[in-house]
Amino acid sequence: MKQKDSLKFLVDVGVGKKTEEYLRKSGHDVKTVRDIDPKARDSKILKLAVSESRMVITMDKDFGELVYNSGKTHAGVLILRLEDANGAQKVNAVRKILEEYADRIEGRFCVFQNGRLRIRTE
Repeated sequence: MKQKDSLKFLVDVGVGKKTEEYLRKSGHDVKTVRDIDPKARDSKILKLAVSESRMVITMDKDFGELVYNSGKTHAGVLILRLEDANGAQKVNAVRKILEEYADRIEGRFCVFQNGRLRIRTE
């Protein structure tokens, strides 16, 4: 499958190396919190992502709090609600999301849970 454009991602630590590798092999522009500052606070991660127009991929529900209750600006957030998922399961979820929704998630706040993706349109 050829995607119309590659997306730019900032992958949070909890998402894992398998997903990072999958995204790179799929032709996306990927930076990782692990390589930048593994102890970075969520607000710093969001700020970096905005400055580089990157979508944050995270397992951390706190990003919803930051975006909706604190009003933090974002360039897109994808929260993976995959409790106890292994690396392969995370890759499969991200693959499914990109295959079905790549053209609709850029700049959006998205939550993937129970095999379904919710995309907030603000």
